[in-house]
Amino acid sequence: MTFNALMGTSPNGDELPRAGATARLHTVLSGHWSSDALLRLRLRRWPDPAEPHPAGHEVVALDDGGYAHTVDTGTGFVTVQFTPEPDSAPHALEHSDPPTPRWRAAVLTESVRPDDPRPAAVARALAEALRSEGAGFSEAEVATLWEAMPLLRRYATEDSALADWALIFRDHYVENSVGFLLAAERAGFAPQWIYALDKGDKTLRRDRVHGWFLSRGYRSATLDNSVVNGTATDEEVRRAREVGSDVDAFIRAAHAEGRRVLMVDDGGIIALGSAHERLVTEQPDAALELTVSGLKRISAATDMRLPVLNMARSEVKTHLAYNEIADSCVRRLRAIVPGAKFVGRRVLSLGFGTLGARVARALRAIGCRVTVVDTDPLALVRAAEEGFDTSRSAHEALRHIRPFLIIGTTGEDALTEADLPLLPDGVLLAGFATRDFSLLSERRVATTASDVPGVGVRYTLPGRRSAVLLGDGRSLNLFTYEGIPNRGYDAYRAATLVTAKHLCRSAADLAPGIHLGVVDEVVREAGLFDAYYDTYLADTAQPAEGGVEGGVEGGVEGGVEGGGDAHE
Repeated sequence: MTFNALMGTSPNGDELPRAGATARLHTVLSGHWSSDALLRLRLRRWPDPAEPHPAGHEVVALDDGGYAHTVDTGTGFVTVQFTPEPDSAPHALEHSDPPTPRWRAAVLTESVRPDDPRPAAVARALAEALRSEGAGFSEAEVATLWEAMPLLRRYATEDSALADWALIFRDHYVENSVGFLLAAERAGFAPQWIYALDKGDKTLRRDRVHGWFLSRGYRSATLDNSVVNGTATDEEVRRAREVGSDVDAFIRAAHAEGRRVLMVDDGGIIALGSAHERLVTEQPDAALELTVSGLKRISAATDMRLPVLNMARSEVKTHLAYNEIADSCVRRLRAIVPGAKFVGRRVLSLGFGTLGARVARALRAIGCRVTVVDTDPLALVRAAEEGFDTSRSAHEALRHIRPFLIIGTTGEDALTEADLPLLPDGVLLAGFATRDFSLLSERRVATTASDVPGVGVRYTLPGRRSAVLLGDGRSLNLFTYEGIPNRGYDAYRAATLVTAKHLCRSAADLAPGIHLGVVDEVVREAGLFDAYYDTYLADTAQPAEGGVEGGVEGGVEGGVEGGGDAHE
């Protein structure tokens, strides 16, 4: 019997059971399930040893190399049918050799009495267990990812100062975040004292990142960026407060054990709201802030009593990371509208800061005619002297040009209600900071919205016109996309690790408040820029093993045992 003989396909592509008139398909999953997980089922063991083991297990081999595992619950049958998937493109940024095998698992029930919910409950529980186990990265995928970040490997050396620290890491769930926490483990943070928080963007492999974090023993949850920006629904706020309470409990537990807590944060969650209304009310002992928006929140909070190192305005982020972020923005933009013509067409770029200037230059290099808007006169001077057309406001610019595309990189409301009547019909809106087009995404004006699957949302405009907001209204370079290549963020993640290690060693000697010069000094002293140049840019480039903080020996077993290897 083959998997295809048991399963059919509906007109819309959904698999349907053929195995008996009473069979019901609950779930079809794809995953890389490890040999251990599959072996547990082959040996007729339930995935969770803590759960009662139903009697009456049966394993049947399928002709296509798969097998069916059936459990008799006493009131019906639950079957998991496994079949190997054909070879496909890698499900990660890096390709592993040999490729990571993937399986398809179908969970079905059969011969169930209509009034008995138990088999369906067993099927749901089994599907959830398989989903959790199959989501994470395989050992081979993690080893390949680790090899792709040689600078991070270089600095992932053990530091005894981290032994009594806990780590809270809040950032986008992308592959280079896996690399960073691997390095953090290698440097000395215990896995059970790592709490990872996703910012909530729909990054392409966020489920795989979450699954891998859980498999390592980290805590992992989502603290949605929309809560930070004040755009969340009541239900999202409720869930965020639950997570915030759990983070508070994590900090209290660490302190109770004599541990100090470091927060590496992308958004200033520790300073959101007044002290008694914050999502996270317990203060960590030190923080590393990665974003300008987070620095603004922390600066405005009068009760912050901890040292905060400023990665957002550091040399490594300004001169290296933002080049990669801008590149990811333009690549995602071209990919999400592959049928759009760019060469020769007018683009309105709102914001000419660190990111906006780079995106504007990249679009001009493609052949776009770019008009720049910025409220800062010095930014306008810079743009004009680089040869861009400029304007002081979007409203003024839209009175004179008809862009097919408007870019937002301001992090603030980039369009006002008065601008909407001036937008050309069918204009594309691409925001690379969450709030740029929030006038539409938050429905603060009377419009009709309709989804454009895989592309964005179309909004009606005055005069029977429309505009398409690309993505989901958040940073477009993170919408169903991995964002930045692992090698592209290697230097920035390595600098973050070097700075985090220094902060844990010196937190007691640093005054409360935001420190910038410390980051640049520590990164330069570590020799990171030399290592970056030698590894990636020099004609005689060599892998970045060894170096200031020592090399990495051994391979990666289960992710890290053998060795240490946009973004608002």
